Amino acid sequence: MKLTVIYEDDNLIAINKPANITVIPDRFNTELPSVNKLLEKQVGYPVRVVHRLDRDTTGVLCFAKNEEAHQAVSGLFLNRQVTKLYAGLVHGKVNPSEGRIENHLTEHPHIKGKMIVAKKGKLSVTDYKVAKQWPLYALLQMQLHTGRTHQIRVHTQFMGNPIVADVLYGDGKPFFVSTIKKKYALSLKDEEEKPLLSRLALHAYSTTLHFPGGKDIKIDAPMPKDMLACINQLDKWSKSYL
Repeated sequence: MKLTVIYEDDNLIAINKPANITVIPDRFNTELPSVNKLLEKQVGYPVRVVHRLDRDTTGVLCFAKNEEAHQAVSGLFLNRQVTKLYAGLVHGKVNPSEGRIENHLTEHPHIKGKMIVAKKGKLSVTDYKVAKQWPLYALLQMQLHTGRTHQIRVHTQFMGNPIVADVLYGDGKPFFVSTIKKKYALSLKDEEEKPLLSRLALHAYSTTLHFPGGKDIKIDAPMPKDMLACINQLDKWSKSYL
């Protein structure tokens, strides 16, 4: 797998992370590839992780090239001096069309790896705005003001609009054209319909690092093909449901 580098300077390198791969080695499946190991093999030098994305989330992922940069950039994330923007395809009609979700998140008491809203949890804040609204789905633009585990996924579930194909906080079902296109028919060569998207429909499309002294580094990652395909089909066929 060749990773796409979208930014690089003397201290920092950023990629457009693909789906279905962890940022660091999986402690339960150590033989599976991870982004940091693949990147090190590709560029030929060690890199240091400064933040993470979920396994199936795509988009901007930054690494430091040296220890000094690692401390500096990690400090920006820790002190919330980073603007993190995401795009997410969600279920249903979003109302109101923009707003802020502010609550507290903590680990689920019985399900390992799952987060829930709870008064005793850590403060989490997400701003959202509807970029596109279709009858059955919506495309949200979201800004994270905190960086809690699964924050966007829990917050969209809390709104009643879970991320498409989210197996943990939604129904986990892939996106099929037949859901939005009336009289959908398989082609002669296909025995069953293939999904346009079968993983979490969440993409980190822009990250801006705000360094002391007013220096900003803005890094953008193009939307992945599977999410673009869903958006194009929604634009094309959703009018039939109006």
